[in-house]
Amino acid sequence: MGELGTILTPIVTPFDEGGRVNEESFVALMGHLADRGVDGFVVCATTGEASTLSDEEHLGLIELAVAERPAGMSIVGGTGSNNTAHAVHLTERATEIGVDATMSVTPYYNRPSALGLRRHYEAVAAATDRPVLLYNIPHRAGINIPPQMLAELAQIEHIDGVKQANPQEVQLVEGLDLYAGDDASFARVLDMGGAGGILTSSHIVAEEMRRMVDEPERRAEIDRSLQDVYETLFMTASPTCTKAALNLLGHKVGGLRLPLVEATEQERAAVAAMLVRHGLLEPEQHASASA
Repeated sequence: MGELGTILTPIVTPFDEGGRVNEESFVALMGHLADRGVDGFVVCATTGEASTLSDEEHLGLIELAVAERPAGMSIVGGTGSNNTAHAVHLTERATEIGVDATMSVTPYYNRPSALGLRRHYEAVAAATDRPVLLYNIPHRAGINIPPQMLAELAQIEHIDGVKQANPQEVQLVEGLDLYAGDDASFARVLDMGGAGGILTSSHIVAEEMRRMVDEPERRAEIDRSLQDVYETLFMTASPTCTKAALNLLGHKVGGLRLPLVEATEQERAAVAAMLVRHGLLEPEQHASASA
């Protein structure tokens, strides 16, 4: 699992003015981020607005990412669903397309029992010969996988890692590579010997996050300097502010699909101010964004 890399970007899905997937911008963004030190991409996950994509769009983006990946980049396909049959289908197709791994969120809304959760992941893992990352995000999914359950799921063949977005339960689990799913947990995961992070903020500050990996003696200092990035990007439903930041920086990622909406004037101004503080945007551009 370590071969996936340390910094994985859960890449946004760009849309054009008509609300269609913008493939050209997607490929350009992959290249931009690869040049700034990320190791790979998680395609069609939460930040990629997977819940609003058709299966054709979803699998088409994964196929595009595999075909157009910059050299050395790993591709993880987001293939989770609260319908086991659908998760199995997406996992099978992503495997055929050629992903390096898949990521499968806990079955949201229907909140299965521990036995149901195990059966779900047994079916998903049987649909692929690639590593499967569990995705534990209870504040979105309404279901938590406690550490003892993670240890049980680790016994299933192909389940080899977890994106842990429950900050109260960030810990190493035997048999699973640990990825920070909450950007503010990245330094802690690195300190405890985890595999890395799946980090929304790497869209904006990938170079600083790479330094957190390469300069462990300065990790805590760099992490403190990025707290306002984490807070700003998640001040409202993600990826609202991430897309606002990318658009301000000149990346044509477009808007969002309902039920998510674009950043308000106040949110966009806060994003612009954060970018100015980090030297990524000129003050006059901040003034323009606030107008």
